[in-house]
Amino acid sequence: MGNGAFIDYLTSVDLWVTLTGGTGLGQRRYAGEGASGSKMAARPDEANGSGGQARACVGLKPAESGGVGAAQRYAWLENLLPPVEEVRPGLWSIPVPWPRSGLRYTLSYLVSGRGGPALIDTGWPTEEAWSALADSITQTGHDIAEIRYVLVTHAHADHLGLAGRVREASGALVGMHPAESSTMLRRVGPQAWRARLSGWLRTRGAPDDQLAEITDLMAGAVGFHARLARPDFDIEHDGLPLGAGTALRAVWTPGHTPGHLCFYDEQRDVLLTGDHVLPRITPHIGLPPGAEGDPLGDYQASLRALARYNPAEVLPAHEYRFADLGARIEALLWHHRTRLAEIEHAVVSDPGLSTWAVSEALSWSRGWEQTRGAARQSAVSETWAHLLHLQGRQRVINQGGDRDAWWPGPRCSAAD
Repeated sequence: MGNGAFIDYLTSVDLWVTLTGGTGLGQRRYAGEGASGSKMAARPDEANGSGGQARACVGLKPAESGGVGAAQRYAWLENLLPPVEEVRPGLWSIPVPWPRSGLRYTLSYLVSGRGGPALIDTGWPTEEAWSALADSITQTGHDIAEIRYVLVTHAHADHLGLAGRVREASGALVGMHPAESSTMLRRVGPQAWRARLSGWLRTRGAPDDQLAEITDLMAGAVGFHARLARPDFDIEHDGLPLGAGTALRAVWTPGHTPGHLCFYDEQRDVLLTGDHVLPRITPHIGLPPGAEGDPLGDYQASLRALARYNPAEVLPAHEYRFADLGARIEALLWHHRTRLAEIEHAVVSDPGLSTWAVSEALSWSRGWEQTRGAARQSAVSETWAHLLHLQGRQRVINQGGDRDAWWPGPRCSAAD
């Protein structure tokens, strides 16, 4: 991914989640008791969708409800900001508010070590988030000026966003996988970006009115993402980013982004999964304008590779921590198998559909007709990635030119 495609990707994911106040087309809204002391109830496997400011989860003890991540899960269901928790000795979970997002917060992690404390992810770049991060770090017995490393799971703004400010305050070194940092080497101007996105949407089959709406809505994010911090060092797969003799090991898990990283703490027996594995929702797997490859194939392979780990707890970047990594991985793989079958059926049922039209034919829990703007662009990006994966397996073929036209391929409906 290059020539500004990374900016397109960040815009399509970060802006989509922020402006829609949720986690995409798969989200549903459930009204609570009202504005004063209101509570938002979220059903299992459905995002909350309030998009409002979560209240602080004051005085809640992790043991009150029992089970792994009980305090975080309770906070999620009750639309609260979860507490700062010491998950293991020297390993803290820190919720960083994400205003106007249905995800509500990013879970940053502080790891104490002999070389000084390190942060894994930092949160969305706002004053509110910065104050919450700094205050929460003091609850761990540290100061933000003491941070020595910032390890970034991936370069989306809700993870990388405050890394530059932490570096300014502490002198910390920022690290990420080289496949991620390489996507940040090139910048693209607003006009070039607008032309690229507009052309991509037109080829995917977007109607003219929605093409203009999406492009106008997302145009303002280019400069924002160009200001995100660049890394100081690379974190390679299977490396020990905190130094020889330390317990935190990097695991390269491409799919959600090209250089996404998980971190396995061999001493504490926990796996920090970023956005790669979340407890209820699936991460966005899409292909932005100008990018090539098979991100869905990468994601599936990464999930299967991660299945060899059997940690006592999984520590994601959103929602709440959980146990039984293997069961969650199988659920995610099943979700994409089901989605691929649905897309293939749509092409067989109505050959010649554009990518946009295939997206429109799919089932979305919120409903296609109730979404607009960046949410639709993200849905089309994900459908496009699934279609390309099917084309690589000869199950569908794109016979269009200036506009996509998907037809059944030579191995369509064949048993795998």
